[in-house]
Order: sequence, then C-alpha cells, then structure tokens
Amino acid sequence: MPESQDEKTVIRGIVEDVIYRSPDSGYAVIEVDYEGEPVTMVGELASVSEGEEVLAYGRFVSHPTYGSQFRCDGFQIALPTSSAAILRFLSGRAIQGIGQTIARRLVEAFGDDTLEVLAREPEKLERIKGLSRKKAEEISSEVSRIFGLTETIRTLSSMGLNTGESLQLYKAFGYDAAAMITDNPYMLCGYPVYKDFNETDDLAEQFSVPETDFRRIRAALLNTLKHNLGNGHTCLPTEKLIDVTANYISVNRDDVEIELYHSAEEGVLCQYSSGGEEMTFLRDYYDAEQYISQRLKSLSSSTFIERKDIEKSIDRFQERSGIEYEPLQREAIIQAMSSGIVVITGGPGTGKTTTVKGILALCEERGDRVALCAPTGRAAKRMTELTGKEARTIHRLLEVGYGSRESIRFIHNEENPLKYDVVIVDEMSMVDSMLFCSLLKGIKPWCRLVLVGDDHQLPSVGAGNVLRDIIDSRSCETIELEKIFRQAAQSLIIVNAHAIVEGKEPDLGKRDRDFFFLSAEKEAVPELVTDLIARRLPKSYGYDPMEDIQVITPSRLGLSGTGTLNESLRDRLNPPSEEKREAKVGGASFREGDKVMQTRNNYDIEWVRDDGEKGVGVFNGDIGKVMEVDRKNSMIKVRFDDHTAEYSYEQARQLEQAYAITVHKSQGSEFPAVILAVGDTPRKLCYRNLLYTAVTRARNLLIITGSEDLIALMVNNDRKMFRYTGLSEMLMSNM
Repeated sequence: MPESQDEKTVIRGIVEDVIYRSPDSGYAVIEVDYEGEPVTMVGELASVSEGEEVLAYGRFVSHPTYGSQFRCDGFQIALPTSSAAILRFLSGRAIQGIGQTIARRLVEAFGDDTLEVLAREPEKLERIKGLSRKKAEEISSEVSRIFGLTETIRTLSSMGLNTGESLQLYKAFGYDAAAMITDNPYMLCGYPVYKDFNETDDLAEQFSVPETDFRRIRAALLNTLKHNLGNGHTCLPTEKLIDVTANYISVNRDDVEIELYHSAEEGVLCQYSSGGEEMTFLRDYYDAEQYISQRLKSLSSSTFIERKDIEKSIDRFQERSGIEYEPLQREAIIQAMSSGIVVITGGPGTGKTTTVKGILALCEERGDRVALCAPTGRAAKRMTELTGKEARTIHRLLEVGYGSRESIRFIHNEENPLKYDVVIVDEMSMVDSMLFCSLLKGIKPWCRLVLVGDDHQLPSVGAGNVLRDIIDSRSCETIELEKIFRQAAQSLIIVNAHAIVEGKEPDLGKRDRDFFFLSAEKEAVPELVTDLIARRLPKSYGYDPMEDIQVITPSRLGLSGTGTLNESLRDRLNPPSEEKREAKVGGASFREGDKVMQTRNNYDIEWVRDDGEKGVGVFNGDIGKVMEVDRKNSMIKVRFDDHTAEYSYEQARQLEQAYAITVHKSQGSEFPAVILAVGDTPRKLCYRNLLYTAVTRARNLLIITGSEDLIALMVNNDRKMFRYTGLSEMLMSNM
C-alpha cells in the first residue's frame, strides 16, 4: 500500500518514460514503475529523467480521457545505485554523449560505482572504448551537475518549495541556492520566484529568524508597496507606509522607520516630496515617473511647423474632404503639428476620431512617418477600423524582447528607437506608468506625440494615473473637445454618457433607440441576462451571442457578478458535448468553444498570425476563443482576433471565462452590443466613472439590467479612483 504523508499518498518508483515535458513551466507527464505496475504521473516534474528513482507525494485522480493518473504535488529524486538501474538510467540518454553502447561498457567496467566514477574520477573513463579525454570531462561535468541539481531540489523541497520554484532558484544561484535561502529566507520574495511574503514568513519562522530582523522588515516594506501597485498606487505616503507595515508584521513602528531609512539610503526604495508630503516608491516606479516628467518637459518645449502653414494645410484638407472642423478640433490639429506633445481628450461623439483623421492627413501631406497605437488589441483594432490605417498595440509597436517575470524588455528603446516622426496613442486613460515610460524610451527625441483619451473613464489597470496626472499638471498642451456632433446626439448611449459625467441620471424610461433599461430583482438578473444574450437579442437584431454581445458587470461576486453569470452563460451558449474536449487547469475548466480572457501580461506565450507572422506576448484583457484542447500534449489553443496562441496547461492558469467580464477588464474595448448587469453591485463599486466607462463600451446597443436605485447611487457618487502617484508633482516641478 502507498505510504501516507499529510493525508496525501506517497509512492516510490523508477521513471520508465518521459512522455512530455515543458522546460518553461516545469510541467511533465512521466510513466513510473510502481510496485511492478506502470503509473502515469503528472505535475512539475520537468527535471526528472528515465531510470531515476522518484519518491513523490500527491493523489490519484481519474482523467476523463487518460484514466487513472497520479497528480504529483512534490517529489524527491534518488539517483540509481544498482548496476541494472544505472544501466537503464544511462541508456535512456539522461547524460548527453552516452548512448546504449557506452552505457553498457561503463556499467561493465565500474558496476554499482559507475555514477561515482563519472562524477569524481573522469580520468578512469579514458580506458572505455569510444571516450576521449575531452568527452570524459564533459560527461563528468554533466553528471556532477545532475548530482548537484538532485541534491539542491531535495533540499529545497524539504523547505516547502515546489519543483518549478526549485528549478528557477537552481538556475539563478546554482548549488548555493539552499544555503542562501537558509541564511536569508526573505530573498524568496524577490527574483526569481517572487514568493508570497506570508509563505516566506512562515519559512523564516522555521529557521528562527527574529521578528525584528532587518531583512524581514525590508521584505515587508517592499511587499506593502508591491501590493498597492495592484490598487493603482505607484507610491505611498511615507508615514502611511510605516504604519501599515508595522501593523502588518506586528513590530515596533520605530524599527520600520529605521529600516525604511536604510533602504532609501541604499537605493532600494526612493523618496520624493509631493504636495508637501513625503512619498516612498519602489525604485522602478520612481525612475519611470521621473523619466516621464523629464521627457514630457523636453517634448513640450519643442516646436515644429509654423502655425500659419498648418492653417493653410487644414483649409486645403477641408476643401478636399468636405469636413468642417469646429474651433477646438482645429486647434487640436494645429497643436499636434506644431508641438512636441498634445493631449486630446473628450467624451464619445465629440469628434476625437475625426480630429485624428485630420492629423493623419496633414502628416501624410508632409511625408511624416506615423505610428498609431493603443494599449490593448481590441482598442488597436477599433482604431484601425475608424481611421483606415493600421494601428498596433503599444507592446507590438515596441516589440517585446525578453525580461524577468516582473519586468519586460522591449526591442525598441533609447539605443534602438522607432523610426517614426509622429506617434498617436489612443485610449490613453488605460496606459500605466511603466508602459508609458517604455513608449517614451522607444521614440526618437524629436518625435511628436499625440495622446488621445477620455479622462472621465477609469484609470489604467496597471499602477499610475498618467493621463489624469498630465492634464492636472498643465505641463502639456491639452485640448478638451466638448461639442457633441449632431449625428452622435441621436444616440441615447452618447447622450446618457454625457449626462452621467455631468452628474445627471440617465433617461431610463426611453426604449426607442440604442439604450434600454430592464428593471429586475437581483435574483432574476442571471436568467434575464442569459435569455437576452442567447435568444432575444439574436432574434431581434441578428447579433451573434459570442462575437457581437458582451456582458459586463462591476463585480466578480454576487448574483450579478462574473462568477455567477459566466456559469449561467456558459451552460447556455457552450454546453458540454462529446464533440468538445475539455481540460481541467488549476480548478478551472476550459472547453473547446469557450470565450476566455487573459488576466495578466505574459511575454512568453507564442502566437501565429493568420498571415504566418510569429510573435510572443498575450496581454491582460485580451479576449479570445478556445479553438482546441490538446490533452495529449497538455496544450490549449486560443484565437485572439487575427492570431492564435498556444498555452501550456500551466500558462492556461492565466485564462478565465469571459462570457461576462468586469467593467475594469472591458476598458479600451468597444462591442456592438453590451448588457450591463447591476442587480446586486456592492456599494464600494457604485461610483460615477465606473458607470460611465461601462456605458461607453457599447457601440450600437446598450441594455442595463437590475436596480434603478443602484444606477442613481452610481451617478451621485463622484468618488474618483484616487491614486497615489508622483507624476503630476514631478511634471509641475519640471515646468
């Protein structure tokens, strides 16, 4: 019977075959000889080789296609010790340069001591036919590496680290990894594994690290700042940071203040006085906002074409096109042609796109090389459709290189800038501090920059409030378009969006154009939303439920949350079938035909465009469709607009169902039809610019379902998404 360890099954066996392995994620499928019977084992097992003895703990599960499997949660490797096991190990090409013939000669010569001789006495290998001195040294080095890797993984596993983390640490620090962690467990919070602080704190307790150890306090300070990046803050008030950290790890406030001082002295953290209050940053975010402020100052002081020449060009374009620009649009075009940077902002229907078309026309007349870009794939696609010119994501424009797990490196930077004379960025409200810094580094010093966005929308998912900070600082020329053009004024979506911005409740009584409100008790919302998307809208408007209609909601929780709605919609729109393969990944299920969304930036996922172009990188908020579940190779193929990406099962943990998505995740996207569910929205999510962002996601049709009282509450709550940043103050100090 298998041994029991912490209520899990423990099995011991010899690796017979490595069926599949992913060197990136550490995931592998192997076959193990367990008590004379073959057992399929799956998990983070990429470091194992044929012939090795594995002691693994986990549990037996039943796979719908492959039957019984042992799902491994952790393991230890014991190198073979008997002649027969060593022969099997070496014959499986575990060591480069040793095939079956050489393996047999080695075992015949050295027997049970073969691996010891390979690792420690390579000079003895010269008497083996077919092995030169150089080859013998190479083999010895490789065996020594395996001995060290095995021992390192065994030691790290005993500390509670999984195989993937152990491999990363071994690659980064070699044989010293375990000793380094024993000395300072808090190094695990950083490169290369970025482990959760609380888990690391538990490990440190095992090593009797004192609560007031400076490394613990420093790790807690960094953890507090990193956690708040997720709330959009690029920095925190120093006093607040000290108080929060001291309370979090239950230490004296003075100890935290002292370590904060030392961390700042060493440059681990940075401090800046903003509005009379001292702020503390992680170094990367301080450097990014400083760089942004310096580059914008340089751009804003640059001048290009004479105003009178631009006026003449606009007049000629108006005659050719039949377009008559209103004064603010005209001024925006002039500033875009004459200044190093201009911000063009305004709500829906105010002519931002028409203005951008005018800028493009004048740039084309001058022979300027222009790049159009946006922060998301959907926003870039929409920009292409509206302007007739190719637009790309900022990531694709800059071209992703390779960086660490927490950072990204772009091919285009200060040493290798883009060749464009003008870069126009749409949906600027979605651009966070780090991405904008990368964009500025990727353009030439004399490149003109046109930033287009709607500052009433929610700020970026990533940390920072770049568009709002630039506008508030008054450091750059900003043109706010206000006039709603006649054609746009026919849309209740646009009329009601502007009413919301002005603090007026939308007209929920009209049902005659593109804006409808359907009152429903919170318990009825899931069924109503499902019926609308699956039956009523396709029947009345011809909309495709998967391609044309998007359900959005403020919250993940509750009857109107994405959790409940995704379950209901998936059952109706993509029910299980014998023809549709499924995969269970990290507690989630993915079925062929599912509508899914990427939940974080991943710069390693490979994709192929329809025209054959290959690339890497799938980004937070990208929506796609599961095209294929390849259970044999543990891969999932997802189509995003015009390209298809391949996910390993490990990478697929970053996907979630997208039949219904949050308003935050819908930023930068526009859908033909939107259903907004607000049946039981938590009060903390009832605020004006969230409702405004939701309403402006709909192009042709918006249906709001739920509570009229909640809509009123949202309109009347003008709480902005406040964020701690230093950019506005830095911009003003650099003026």
